[in-house]
Amino acid sequence: MKASLNALARNHLGIARDASSGRSAATVHGGHEAALRQTVMALRAGEHLHEHEHPGEVTVQVLLGHVRLVAGPDSWEASPGDLLTMPERRHRVEALEDSAFLFTTALRLP
Repeated sequence: MKASLNALARNHLGIARDASSGRSAATVHGGHEAALRQTVMALRAGEHLHEHEHPGEVTVQVLLGHVRLVAGPDSWEASPGDLLTMPERRHRVEALEDSAFLFTTALRLP
């Protein structure tokens, strides 16, 4: 299977701009039952993913825009082409401008 992340990012960013929630997302690989899950997410400027934890590894690859990852007192900003590795503590992603990114999660194996 082949998917254009750039096309998905543009499409979901358009949806997010028009949505009352200011966000849009679609899983492009894996799912709730899979160890690996990849989701294209888009956030309108000023929106964020609520603070949460994830039992495993998480990365964010910015496709469009500019985001900030916040984990407690630490924060990192990223632009297209940047890859953020989520710390293993509560964190959130904030859109500093209209943004789309590939959110990848991998569950820890027992």
